[in-house]
Amino acid sequence: MRISTTSAEIRSQLKALRGHRSIAFVPTMGCLHAGHISLIEKARTLADIVIVSVYVNPLQFGANEDLDTYPRSFDADARACADANVDFLFHPATLYPEHGPNISLKTTKLSDCLCGAARAGHFDGVVTVVNILFNIVQPDIAVFGEKDWQQLAIIRCMVSDLHMPIEIVGGGIVREADGLAMSSRNRYLSDSERTRALAISRALTAMQQAARDGETDAEALKTRARNILQNAAVQPEYIDIRHAITLKEEQQLKHQPTRAFIAARVGKTRLIDNVAINTPLSCDGQ
Repeated sequence: MRISTTSAEIRSQLKALRGHRSIAFVPTMGCLHAGHISLIEKARTLADIVIVSVYVNPLQFGANEDLDTYPRSFDADARACADANVDFLFHPATLYPEHGPNISLKTTKLSDCLCGAARAGHFDGVVTVVNILFNIVQPDIAVFGEKDWQQLAIIRCMVSDLHMPIEIVGGGIVREADGLAMSSRNRYLSDSERTRALAISRALTAMQQAARDGETDAEALKTRARNILQNAAVQPEYIDIRHAITLKEEQQLKHQPTRAFIAARVGKTRLIDNVAINTPLSCDGQ
């Protein structure tokens, strides 16, 4: 595995490969866990060369968010990438000019709901850095986790709108044995907070099962989830049911891809999760 720390270096290393071998890219902010490794393993099945980036992007953190304390563990990340047979690891110190970017991208519509509603500018920062990384790496395929489904939908839209020759592939959510979605921020949780956090996946599973049993009223499903969270003393930022592609809010479940979304704070830690919601006659919703 080769480690690059500048855009010039990674471009030079990849130059001879372009046109001869396919390239899959997995962008991360580091602190890698089994969920990230599953994305790397998926990338390995899709292309000849796998590239992983580790970069904590300051543009996607708000003024009162955890940029300074976001977990960083590059040595462990590098070992994990080597064990997963990553070919190139890109770890830049910064991707922006000294005084910040002069030009950035802006999202519309898809970023007005869910996490975007509470995190102004967050997805502008996401698409700006992903665009930069795509320009540097120029992959054929890029793999993103489905845990941040809104991010995945926005990146797919960015690639389509900007006519980028990149296939965007989603990797399924990886969960702990007890159902908690894997996240780099899980390490912030105390033992008692982690137990309470399990209510998030339980609430999503309850909505999923109720829909399978025939419930089509979105508000009834959300009430079911809200009660589960309340019993665990977990305060949701949002509980929402939306079309999986357009992210338009659903009032009544129809025979189309739909997902349920929850964001909640457990202690000081903000967690997100989502699942496919299917009526008995609908498709799988993925």
